[in-house]
Amino acid sequence: MSTIVAGIDFGTDSVRVLLCDGVSGVGISTGVSHYRRWKRGEYCDPRKNRYRQHALDYIESLEKAFNKALTAAPEHTAAQIAGISVDTTGSTPCPVDSTGTPLCLLDRFTENPDAMFHLWKDHTAVTEAQRINGVLSEGDIDYTKYQGVYSSEWFWAKILHTTTHNAEIRKNAYTWVEHSDWILALLTDQSAPELIKRGSCAAGHKALWNSEFNGLPSRDLLSRLDPYLADIYDRYPDRVYPAGSPVGKLCRTWAERLGLPEGIIIGMGSFDAHAGGVGAGIRRTTMVKVVGTSTVDLVIENPEQIRGKDLREICGQAEDSIVPGYMGIEAGQPAFGDAYTWVKKIGLWAIENIVVPEEVIDSQRVGKLETYLEKQFIPRVEKAAERYIDHEEIALDWFNGRRYPSLNESVKSMLSHITLGTDLPALFCAVAKGTIFGSRAIFDSLRQNGVEIDEIICVGGIAEKSPFIMQMFADALKVPIQVCSDKQVCARGAAIYASVAAGLWENIPQAQKIFVNQMNTTYAPDSKMSEVYDRQFKTYQKIGTMSETLSEYVRTEQ
Repeated sequence: MSTIVAGIDFGTDSVRVLLCDGVSGVGISTGVSHYRRWKRGEYCDPRKNRYRQHALDYIESLEKAFNKALTAAPEHTAAQIAGISVDTTGSTPCPVDSTGTPLCLLDRFTENPDAMFHLWKDHTAVTEAQRINGVLSEGDIDYTKYQGVYSSEWFWAKILHTTTHNAEIRKNAYTWVEHSDWILALLTDQSAPELIKRGSCAAGHKALWNSEFNGLPSRDLLSRLDPYLADIYDRYPDRVYPAGSPVGKLCRTWAERLGLPEGIIIGMGSFDAHAGGVGAGIRRTTMVKVVGTSTVDLVIENPEQIRGKDLREICGQAEDSIVPGYMGIEAGQPAFGDAYTWVKKIGLWAIENIVVPEEVIDSQRVGKLETYLEKQFIPRVEKAAERYIDHEEIALDWFNGRRYPSLNESVKSMLSHITLGTDLPALFCAVAKGTIFGSRAIFDSLRQNGVEIDEIICVGGIAEKSPFIMQMFADALKVPIQVCSDKQVCARGAAIYASVAAGLWENIPQAQKIFVNQMNTTYAPDSKMSEVYDRQFKTYQKIGTMSETLSEYVRTEQ
């Protein structure tokens, strides 16, 4: 009996393949391949917040990563694979033609960024998102009731922006497909738009699909925004599929490309953060917090527990989006580790930008110094920052705007209580407290609205590398913080989906009991420090009010 499963994690920078024994949950091998074009910075313009990825990066890297995983696995592993599933970033949609081919794979569009996958962090559609928010609540149904303020990062906003500004894309894009859905259609040879199966995760959180609406927001409202969106509505399927649902079988073409037997079961996937939540062991009353450059906070809740509650300001909700049968709840911060990187850039500016004459220090030593300081900066500054925790310097975490509570992409960060005695470790501590308080604002809002959370599992590089930040979490949020040490947690979640789709396990919670077993340190709250953070959190909230007032003033003056 075939019992090996493959989880494929399409991250922002690379694709990772994890092969697991689907019965024991034990990892067998991994393979990683970075996106070649993306690594060179092609098709992106950070000044315009434009981040695009070419379909060829996904295709080429998938082949390379899978080959590496099989090469590292025991002989005959390929013949024993029972199921495959994926996770991807999102919302990352792409325009496709009437055959389901991404426009960037056509000769005339191969170098056109608008013809590519619009990466999750692409913020070119801020104006269009504002228009969408103005229309979604105009009809008999308020379509913002489950996701709150519509973001420029999401499905409809990106489509509206690109097709408004690029007539050729509008003319040739028969419909748009999320990366998480397109890659499965590619593997199963079901790329024709009428055959592509859409996942509950992307549909619910980004396209506003809900059973209460009988699917998407009304065709009439979308048409008011732009008749083109009504065409997309017409070409969207009537059904969506939760993660772990079998959606097809591996086709001959991709079986040959990956070195696998034809006919392997392909399971519906989800977004990477949601797969990470599953891989880390999310369950009711346990939040999984993905802590990286940004954060994603994930909770599952019985639908009846939150039915009728207005949670749009504090989170997004989607049916079956994380674990089938539950309401998937998603919140998060658009800047977390990014804020620490900002402090590091300030600290290393002189080393990186001042040309040092050879008579002072030779260029080879300068390069070694830069490499050394790059690795040592955050650990050293964290250690020095410990003595500033009870000081009053505090920053807002809104460096990239605010996602939750109450999405506002126009607000900015602010620093308070800065004096001539504020040194670099004090600045870092202020920024760190801001990121922690941003998380607390989300956490408190969820609990105050009846969402039960007894513990938090953190995953990601910061969770593993920074006891300083993890202890701050425990003290400020007053709950135990567990750290998941699994470095392939998203791919593991995708492997869990594959094991359920292949019939090795009946459902995701059952599979989790086998696959999820890698917890590391647990951080317990310190009540004395919790009192310090309670006082400082009030200051954080007051600074936030000031920042919003100032942002609104600047906006109206302009």
